[in-house]
Amino acid sequence: MKKRVVEYLPDNVEWFLRKNIGRVKSSGKQKIFGIGANKTGTTSLKVAMAELGYTIGYQRKAELLNKDWAFRNFEPIIDYCKSAQFFQDVPFSKPFTYVVLDQAFPGSKFILTIRDSPEQWYNSITKFHAKKWGLNGRIPTKEDLMNATYIDKGRPWISNRLTYNTPENDPYNKEMLIEYYNNHNQNILEYFRHRPDDLLVINISEKGSYKKFCKFLNIDALRDEFPWKNKTKEVSE
Repeated sequence: MKKRVVEYLPDNVEWFLRKNIGRVKSSGKQKIFGIGANKTGTTSLKVAMAELGYTIGYQRKAELLNKDWAFRNFEPIIDYCKSAQFFQDVPFSKPFTYVVLDQAFPGSKFILTIRDSPEQWYNSITKFHAKKWGLNGRIPTKEDLMNATYIDKGRPWISNRLTYNTPENDPYNKEMLIEYYNNHNQNILEYFRHRPDDLLVINISEKGSYKKFCKFLNIDALRDEFPWKNKTKEVSE
C-alpha cells in the first residue's frame, strides 16, 4: 500500500487559522508565492517576476522570520507579506506556510518549483552549501555550520536544525533530506489537488517552462526561457 505523505496541520497552526484568518484581509495587488524548496530555481523565478514588474519581498528580512515559522507564529510572516507582491525562499519554501498564506490572502497564486529528480535537488543543495560553508568544499558538518557566518555566526546551523529533522552528526543525511523534499512537494500537490488554477508546478530548466509560467500569470512573455541565476555548474538556486 502506498504511504500517504500528506501531513495533518499541527494543533497550533490550526488554532492560528481559526483564531486569526477571519480578520486578515489582503491589501493591494494579488500575491504570488514561490513555495518550492530552496535550490529549485527560486532565484531565477524571482528575477523573472521582477522583469514582469512585480514588487519583490526583501529576502534578508524574510529569513529573519525563520524562528517565527519554527514556532508556527505566522502573524509576523503575514505582516511582512503586505510589503510586496512576490515572495520566495525561507520561510515560504517551508511546510505549512503556504496553507496559512492561502487563507490570509485569498486569490493568491502559488508556484512550486522542482528539479529533474530528488537526487538532483539533494546534490544541488549539498554542493551549494559545501561551497559556502564546508571545510575544503566538503558537505558541511555540525561544526562547519556552527562556525559559518550568514547574517551572523552560527545561523546556518540554526537554519538546518529548524528545517531538517536529521541527526546532529549527519545534518545532510541523504535519505532524510530526500524524504523531506518529496513530502514537501506531495503535500503541496495534495493541498491544491482541486484547484489547478491556483498552483503551477514548474521545472525552470525545461524548454517552454517560461511561457507556461507567463500563461499561468495571464501575462505576456518577455523572453523565450527563464533567466538562470546562481548557477554553479548544473546548480541553480
